[in-house]
Amino acid sequence: MNTAERDLRLEMLNSLLTTPHRKLEQVAEIHKLIVELDPIFYGHLAVWYQRHGDVRDHKEVFVAHLLTSNLIEHRDAGFIMLQEFPPYQVARVVDFMKQQQNKVPRSARTAVRRYLKTRESNAALFDRAALRGRKAMKHLYASLHIKPNERANAILFGDTPPEGSLADILKRLAKAESAAEQARLIVEFNIPYTIAIGAIKQLTPVVLVALINSMTPQETINNLKSLQARGAMDHPEVKKLIDSKLEEASKSGRVAAFKAQIAADTADLDADTVARLEKVTNEQVKRRGAIARPTALLVDKSGSMENAIALGKQLGALISGIAQAELFVYAFDTIPYAVTAKGKELTDWERAFQHINAGGGTSIGSALEAMRKKKQVVDQIILVTDEGENAAPYFGEVYKTYCREFAVMPNVVIVRVGSHYNWVESQLKQQQAPVDTFTFEGDYYSLPNLVPLLTRPSRLDLLMEILDMPLPVRDDK
Repeated sequence: MNTAERDLRLEMLNSLLTTPHRKLEQVAEIHKLIVELDPIFYGHLAVWYQRHGDVRDHKEVFVAHLLTSNLIEHRDAGFIMLQEFPPYQVARVVDFMKQQQNKVPRSARTAVRRYLKTRESNAALFDRAALRGRKAMKHLYASLHIKPNERANAILFGDTPPEGSLADILKRLAKAESAAEQARLIVEFNIPYTIAIGAIKQLTPVVLVALINSMTPQETINNLKSLQARGAMDHPEVKKLIDSKLEEASKSGRVAAFKAQIAADTADLDADTVARLEKVTNEQVKRRGAIARPTALLVDKSGSMENAIALGKQLGALISGIAQAELFVYAFDTIPYAVTAKGKELTDWERAFQHINAGGGTSIGSALEAMRKKKQVVDQIILVTDEGENAAPYFGEVYKTYCREFAVMPNVVIVRVGSHYNWVESQLKQQQAPVDTFTFEGDYYSLPNLVPLLTRPSRLDLLMEILDMPLPVRDDK
């Protein structure tokens, strides 16, 4: 792997990790580039991302590319990975193949057929899939001309679901006259919240308890705003149950790291619930690895950089929560301001940054110069800036002196905000310094994707970790 190839793979990896959530057209472009450049690397990357990535769009597009690949190893891996998706994601994979790749190969149709027939053969599995993904399941059968068995046909396409099926139970739930009977049906058949609220006319505390009990920790977080709107927070017993679900969420391996933070920001929740959600975010970030190298976080506070300061607080909490080595934090305009938090939670970093306000010119090098004078030596530097440097000392010049004086060459990760430039990146590349860029567009879902870039000893180590990830192999052919 020569330097040019390695750099290009790293640039593509960074683009992959930082593509905003729900920008499918951007997702498609970067995947097309990677799979054409290096299909072998792409296969391993697909499996690695399935385990470590956060953005569902990427996971779907990976599987679509694997299923349409010329490599049999890819098609087999895609076959197996597809079986793990919920119905709505399988439907999105099929639609992506049709719309973006203009084909659904026989192997992909076989994978979807296996997916549906496996569920048909297990009544409980099928009912759960049909209840949560009815529209997607119907779409899969119809669009690929797959004939459902008699029971599946009655549930999805007929109006008379078999007695005892979840679709039948849902009809009984809608007709139930007492809260006790509704609660009994919800608990006994584990009816999901989003399905049940469409069938129930009045949510009593008894019914709310039954519904929350049936939720996963992630579902509880996703539906906090809805629960609050329906009065769930006003009942001590119901609130206690929600709290226990949030506690469970902080330990679960199936919770998206920043969904809890977004829930806290978008719903008008009480301080206790917000604190619990922050704990979920912090614990989930810690699960992603530890930063073993001394690190600097340098945050631009020059004119119009309010969004950089807001992001600096988030990154301070994210990084300090998983840092096992020294962390130095500075805000800067034309002079540096050391920022010290008294704890590792987001609230601690909010307080640490509370008197940091945007204004003044921009000397990105001023913060690194302060570190040089204080002999604060780091292995990596995170810059939160638009790169619009207009005053000395300039970062590129200070970086050169810093490297020479301490015999180090820190990795630099530029987290770009606002209408950004590439001034600092260009200066560093001229020095052949290790530099990565991460464009932040207000999508906090993408922030945990920084963690793999910060926790590995080097970018090459990250690439090698990806290449060591084995592809799943079919053993049923």
